[in-house]
Amino acid sequence: MRVLAIDTALAACSAAVFDTAHGGVVASESLAMVRGHAEALMPLVARVMRASGLAFRDLDRFVVTTGPGSFTGLRVGIAAARGLGLAVGRPVVGVSTLSAYAAPYLGADETSRVVAAIDARHGHVYLQVFDAAGRTVIAPSIAPLGDAVRAASEVASYIVGSAAEAVAAALSLTAPPPLTVDAREAPDIAWIAQIGTVVPEAQAPPKPQYLRAPDAQPQNASQLPRR
Repeated sequence: MRVLAIDTALAACSAAVFDTAHGGVVASESLAMVRGHAEALMPLVARVMRASGLAFRDLDRFVVTTGPGSFTGLRVGIAAARGLGLAVGRPVVGVSTLSAYAAPYLGADETSRVVAAIDARHGHVYLQVFDAAGRTVIAPSIAPLGDAVRAASEVASYIVGSAAEAVAAALSLTAPPPLTVDAREAPDIAWIAQIGTVVPEAQAPPKPQYLRAPDAQPQNASQLPRR
């Protein structure tokens, strides 16, 4: 299967062409950025496609991160992926940022956990916890940082995501030491692409996974009174 994966959910703008018949990533590029994804994405996709030697019609599906993450970034990536899929008649599937962070560490041993935590600001994280087999222990949610700390305190854990260092720093001295603290600002696009090759097509088209209401709210004072 050949896929184009796109990620604009967090602090990177990334794309990769992944071919299961040829060993994985064919071409990829990732740019660190907090904003500006809308301007950077399509030129980046064009460069990756040229490097792959493939045309869009040669792909079997498109893959995009669905969050949690930046509200604007999620809309940019999902709109681009759905537009490309519509243009060439290919399905578009979604991969959550939390599962993409966790994927490299799932199945590493029989007893550990993977605690995936993304900084949601104001002392909160976007949190999902997996057991060693990849089953969800704590479903995706926005939670106080302490919830992630408690989850990582119960058994030896891989702590991943942009809030990983904050979680690890808050562990008590009696907690099992983390097996790994992977605090990269965005998940690896190669893993996003790989997961995307096995996501059931029934989950298409992708929808954003915000997990909380937007910070910006309409200003009631600016509304005109009704007559």
